[in-house]
Amino acid sequence: MAQRAVQQELEVDQYTLGLVGPDQEWAGTVADGGTVRTHTPPACWGPMITPSFRGGHEVTRPIAVEGASVGDAIAIHIEDVEVTSVATSTGSMAEREGAFGDDPFVDHRCPECGASWPESVVEGTGEDAIRCAECGANASSFGFEYGYSVVFDEDRTVGLTLDDAAADELAQDARQNMAIPENSRQHPILLYKPSEMPGTLGHLRPFVGNIGTTPPIELPDSHNAGDFGQFLVGAEHDWGVESEDELAERTDGHMDSNDVRAGAVLICPVKVDGGGLYVGDLHANQGDGELSLHTTDVSGKTTLTVEVIEGLDIDGPLLLPNEEDLPHIAKPYSTEELETGRELAERHGVELEDEMGPIQVVGSGATVNDATENAFDRAGKLLDMTEGEVRGRCTFTGGVEIARLPGVVQLTLLAPMALLEERGLADLVRSQYGL
Repeated sequence: MAQRAVQQELEVDQYTLGLVGPDQEWAGTVADGGTVRTHTPPACWGPMITPSFRGGHEVTRPIAVEGASVGDAIAIHIEDVEVTSVATSTGSMAEREGAFGDDPFVDHRCPECGASWPESVVEGTGEDAIRCAECGANASSFGFEYGYSVVFDEDRTVGLTLDDAAADELAQDARQNMAIPENSRQHPILLYKPSEMPGTLGHLRPFVGNIGTTPPIELPDSHNAGDFGQFLVGAEHDWGVESEDELAERTDGHMDSNDVRAGAVLICPVKVDGGGLYVGDLHANQGDGELSLHTTDVSGKTTLTVEVIEGLDIDGPLLLPNEEDLPHIAKPYSTEELETGRELAERHGVELEDEMGPIQVVGSGATVNDATENAFDRAGKLLDMTEGEVRGRCTFTGGVEIARLPGVVQLTLLAPMALLEERGLADLVRSQYGL
């Protein structure tokens, strides 16, 4: 990483071509306690249909945080998430045979001339609009199995799915309607103009789908997680890994958790010096599990403040969501509940553990069960608990939520503040929940 001046505020509008890792060009260095502002293009569908991309997203170049060293963590306070697109297209995907090698998200090739990661041009609209610049063939790896286009209201509070004519109209000026940033290299998915499910109204609540720190090995940005990372095992392209054990180097930035929104605090491991914070894959909305594997990808702006937590030494992300996003039984105790608890404790001769704080541990794996086991392991290491105690506390004071199928989860529990104090997390938890 080249030496750069430390900035109290850093604006980032340059992106990778679908990769995260130490070989990517760095965007700059922000002060510990400083502010990062980003304007990012949509992820998923745009990069997926653009053959020159090496991964399924278009995230920012990595950002160094002053003083962050391997073994530390970075707390990312998500101050604001603003959607700038006025419309998008999404749905469930269909792979186009012959347009990829091992992996349709990564290993792109022209089905006619065989060029790898070919440059492409746009000719018209629809699913055959992305053409190889060399031979003119349809070079995109993906189409829609079932797709729809969505337009947003001015305040980005609701979205409406469109019919054929309205979707076609938006496709005529797809780049502007999706507010694709100047330095983005993707083709806008509105070009495909899908129009199934017209007239459906959806609630919007924007969040960041891929945000985290740089892994110590190069990975496709969409595969920086234990579930999508399975596509890399045994792959013959440049980013293939020999075994699942190598996926332990991931930092699980690709979470697709709809709780990673304004007001939340995300705590990420530092696995390369400087941390290498990156941001992308903003979504206008998404139900738990992201059941189509894709949702409303949008351009948007984020405002983040960062702070280094020395020596936390975590393997994957922790999340302090907004209190309203916590499971009911994981919310901080009210004054009345504590009073009742003290009365019960006195009656039964038990010492009440009255200082508890919510925390979520993110886990990922090939399946939801694997992801939950991963979260159990991470929580046990973080809090020095047996798996039995983790399971017990999560059952009695928390739970497991599915961020994305097939395998990203958030494991929630109320943890003793004394343990959080030992791990350097107590002040963050107290501030987040007014404890």
